[in-house]
Parts: sequence; structure tokens; C-alpha cells
Amino acid sequence: MVIAATHPWIDFKPNLKEAPISLWISLGQASSKCDYISGVPLKPSVAEILHELYLAKGVQATIAIEGNSLTEEQVKAILHHDLKLPSSQQYLAQEVENVLDACNDIVSSVAQCEDPQLSIGLIESFNYKILKDLPLGEEKISGKIRLGSVGVGRYLAPKAEYCYELLNRFCDWYNNFEKGLDLDKTSIAILKAILSHLYFVWIHPFDDGNGRTARLIELKTLLEAGLPMPVSHLLSNYYNFTRENYYRQLDYASKTGECLEFVKYAIQGFLEKLDEQIDLIRAQQLIIAWSDLVYDLFADKDTQSDIRRRNLVLEMSFHSDKPLLKNKITQATPKLAEMYATKTTKTLTRDLNELMKMNLVRKTPKGFVANKELILAFLPVTCADQD
Repeated sequence: MVIAATHPWIDFKPNLKEAPISLWISLGQASSKCDYISGVPLKPSVAEILHELYLAKGVQATIAIEGNSLTEEQVKAILHHDLKLPSSQQYLAQEVENVLDACNDIVSSVAQCEDPQLSIGLIESFNYKILKDLPLGEEKISGKIRLGSVGVGRYLAPKAEYCYELLNRFCDWYNNFEKGLDLDKTSIAILKAILSHLYFVWIHPFDDGNGRTARLIELKTLLEAGLPMPVSHLLSNYYNFTRENYYRQLDYASKTGECLEFVKYAIQGFLEKLDEQIDLIRAQQLIIAWSDLVYDLFADKDTQSDIRRRNLVLEMSFHSDKPLLKNKITQATPKLAEMYATKTTKTLTRDLNELMKMNLVRKTPKGFVANKELILAFLPVTCADQD
């Protein structure tokens, strides 16, 4: 193929054998963290909140990297059919709805155990879905391999006449990626998602929507390997979060024909986003465990004073992890303000004293704080003055 002379890096032969040990260590860490998140127990209501949060983040990242200016909050509003935009901006919402519909179709396909093989027809359907009802240039066609030349920045994609054959080779490489790799299923999926993204954007087979189509292939890859939906959006989030570096890495990879730098960049970013997600999950688990403990300790206490004290410690803990001065406590949340609107300072003092006796509140040099450390079984010893 002439393409070997103009774009020799699109050879579907990533030099993984030359990868440094640090890359394999990072990949193993990412795989372990994915498995941890997959098995985390959460209340259905909390899991739904996290699912929606990362769906919104993932969709917003997917469109933002292509220039869509809608925020994460606006994407959430579209999820709930609750965003009104001027007619001149309706196409922005349409982009979001298209990506959402395409993501949901992939989830449905995985749930129904449909054929996981990647084909040119499936890729074309992805591109058609994300460009549906969007204003395109006169010569641009959604869901069909391009007929003209395209480029991104300084990068000129292969000529249109080579796209069909390149996509054929891409699908064959994708469908046989696992062969010869002695890795766990999750590690293989992460590598496959990253390299698929790279090779696909190098080919750039469509007039428009190539980046979004690449991210759908990425999503399909991770979901089919059993990764949770919130995890499967993290690569897109990271590419958008580090957008300038993302394009720099793509540029470097195409100039050198070297895949490993992009793979290292993507895995490191994936790890960072996994850590953020784990921190958020642990925070939710802490809230649940803390609330359960508080309710257990007040199980046989049902006077108005007891109920007020229970609500006081819960409101303090939900408001902040930082100590509160006594004169700031009753204004910390609307509920606290309502609870103590007709009470004196002595009432608050008595309530705090009772909560300290129950070990649910601690007094520090900087104020009062909910003693959530009670449920952290292996908390390291720290100096009290650090509060």
C-alpha cells in the first residue's frame, strides 16, 4: 500500500514489547483499581447519583474536546430534559443528545450480549448517530467514509481512497487484539481502548465526528470487558481535561510513529481519574457508614432533644470536615438555622456536650467537628493541634 510511505505509523503493530516496566506497573494498578470499583457496595440511590455524574462528565468531555461550550451542569439538565436554549444554540444540545443516545445504545448492546465484533458498518453507525440532525457542511455526509481530504491542525489524514482498506485492517486488528497477550481481561481492555483511539483518529475516516466516534469505540471496548459505566468514561474525561497535552501527544505519535508515549500518557491519566473516583466513592461510603452509626447510637433515644442532637451531628458532618466555631454552627446549614431559631446558646452548648459524651463530636482548638474518625478503623495517629 502507498499508505506505508505516507503514514507508516498506521501499521497496527504497536511495539508493546519495548514498553518500560513502569508502563506495565501502571497498567496493573489501573486494572486493580477498576476491579475494586466494580465490587464496591453502594446504596442504589448513591450508585445512581454516581452513574449520572460520570455519564454527564463523560458526555461533556466528549463534546467539549470538539468545541461544544455546554457545561457539565447543562449536560445534566439535558439528561433530565430540563434545559432550554435559544434556537441558535439548539445544535449544542443536539450534540449532547446524540452522544447520550449512542452511549445508551452501546450499553444496551453489551447488556443483550450482542456480537462484540467491530465492523465498518458498526463504526459508520456510530458516526451517523453522533452527527444525526446536526448542521454539517454541504459536502459532508454522516455515517459514510469520507470522499475528500481532512486534517486536524498540522496533521493530514490518509487520502480518502485508503480509508476503507485502513478501516478493514483496523477492525481485523481490533477483533484479534487479545491474541498473544498474556494479561488479565481488564488490562487488555484498557490497552485496547487506548490504542484503538489512537489508530482510529490517525485514520480519520469521516468528514466530521471522528473524535466522538473514537470515544464510542473506546466506551464499547471497556464496557464489553466488564468495566463499570462510570469508569468507562474516564479516558474521555482525561483527554478533555488535558486537551492541549492530548493533541500534543497525538502530534508526537504521528511524527515519530511511536505509540508508547501516548499509551503512557493515557494510562497515567486514567490512573489519576480512577483515584479521584475512588476518593469520591469512599466519601460516599463514609457518609453512609457514619449515618448508620449515628442512628444506631440514637436508636433508643426518642425525645425532642435527642432528635435535635442527632440531626445536629449529622448536619455538622454533612456540611464540612473542618471544625466549626460554636457561634457559626447554627448558621452552617439552613436546617441548623431552623432547628435553633428559637433556642438559646445554652441549648446548643448542652447539645454539644451530650454529643461529646457520646464521642460523636470533638472539640478542637479551631472549633467543633463531627468525630467521623470513629468509623475509620485504621486511621493513623495524628497530633490534635492539626485540627
